[in-house]
Amino acid sequence: MVDVGKWPIFTLLSPQEIASIRKACVFGTSANEAIYITHNDEVFVFGLNCSNCLGTGDNQSTIVPKKLEALCGKKISSLSYGSGPHVLLCTEDGEVYAWGHNGYSQLGNGTTNQGITPAQVCTNLLIKKVVEVACGSHHSMALSLDGDLYAWGYNNCGQVGSGSTANQPTPRRVSNCLQGKIVVGIACGQTSSMAVVNNGEVYGWGYNGNGQLGLGNNGNQLTPCRVAALHSVCVLQIACGYAHTLALTDEGLLYAWGANTYGQLGTGNKSNQLSPVQIMMEKERVVEIAACHSAHTSAAKTQSGQVYMWGQCRGQSVTFPHLTHFACTDDVFACFATPAVMWRLLSVEHEDFLTVAESLKKEFDSPETSDLKFRVDGKYIHVHKAVLKIRCEHFRTMFQSYWNEDMKEVIEIDQFSYPVYRAFLEYLYTDSVDLPPEDAIGLLDLATSYCENRLKKLCQHIIKRGITVENAFSLLSAAVRYDAEDLEEFCFKFCVNHLTEVTQTTAFWQMDGPLLKEFIAKASKCGAFKN
Repeated sequence: MVDVGKWPIFTLLSPQEIASIRKACVFGTSANEAIYITHNDEVFVFGLNCSNCLGTGDNQSTIVPKKLEALCGKKISSLSYGSGPHVLLCTEDGEVYAWGHNGYSQLGNGTTNQGITPAQVCTNLLIKKVVEVACGSHHSMALSLDGDLYAWGYNNCGQVGSGSTANQPTPRRVSNCLQGKIVVGIACGQTSSMAVVNNGEVYGWGYNGNGQLGLGNNGNQLTPCRVAALHSVCVLQIACGYAHTLALTDEGLLYAWGANTYGQLGTGNKSNQLSPVQIMMEKERVVEIAACHSAHTSAAKTQSGQVYMWGQCRGQSVTFPHLTHFACTDDVFACFATPAVMWRLLSVEHEDFLTVAESLKKEFDSPETSDLKFRVDGKYIHVHKAVLKIRCEHFRTMFQSYWNEDMKEVIEIDQFSYPVYRAFLEYLYTDSVDLPPEDAIGLLDLATSYCENRLKKLCQHIIKRGITVENAFSLLSAAVRYDAEDLEEFCFKFCVNHLTEVTQTTAFWQMDGPLLKEFIAKASKCGAFKN
């Protein structure tokens, strides 16, 4: 279960109130407002109440939750908020409600009067079943079940997609390049809009001064324009930060573009990108991405459950995706985003459903379901022949060529250590490796023997991250032994850059004679021993 207590505003609630929460969202320019839905489908709000964004009918702040009777029992399914703030939501029945700031008609009621209580958005939406809503700074979007997209509100940069820059007082269908397309996902930056259609194409419109539309230029777009650079991939999910965009493909690849002042693109630098660039290429498959139009923070979750964050993180600029200890992307925004808002309507229900990847991970080394055992250093590792055959060419060949029903279902392994072989088998179930760099050397040997090129790259990455003065020469020796040229060059440069320290280690003087001579000769050419 997600812990809403990680958001400071929820410390105002009692343990009993916390336990009653089924869904929640923290919003506002300072993350000082919150709305939550209970297990009984009652809706409560509390906080600062800027621009009547709590919808309580008055402009008073409250630290005690107040019930929104008009929304109780409505079964809220999607919720978003703007910078005013204004709040927009839809129910399981497809109805849309809005309240709060309305200086640009972002409530869609045809006026610019603040909405002090939740009111249904009717124009053009009464005959539609809306399944998702999204808000920019002062504009709103709603996606219907049949794939039609509607937008309204502030339109100074074309973010409503109407072809002009006149504000749109009521919901208007976004057409032009989206005509005849079935939209399946939407997201808003501060003054930009993005949509994904059912064939995986991505479209953007609105403000583009930082390249957040991904079109290869920084000119604003008054109507939807396809992101041509993504033509070769099928996008499943789109997420927008303040002025940057993330896209996730059906193959688990992650692309980023737009503003990069805080490193929110994860490219390792702070240069804006006018077109999509792939990031996290050395990581495993990504299954979820997260960003919010009020923050410069990015987050992603991989299929094994690892959560990464980058961008503006508590005032620091993190330019590379950083592996966290969190279990979900929501925690990144609770602990490191500025402001500490939620990037989506958060479900805090227990989730009993397991994905295929989660189920495989759970069954690794399970005696109850396995049909094969490996014995390594006297210890058993329980696996499934079918999984090994599917995931590894080495085992597929082994089982097809040598396996028979009379054979004992225990395979002895003596050329690799238990930690190394267990890590290899677990990798086949999870696509991830968790080993210290010293053991990763042995796994690199195994990966080379079994022709597992991706695993070989993961091992090299682990070794590069874990190199120290004490283990540098051991790792260099391993890189040479296993013909890992990139790793060898990396270790060599590390040793040269830390020559004084590493030459004082035991590993240096215990290095194989020919290799030591080769290192000294190569380092001398670089001028490392000139003093």
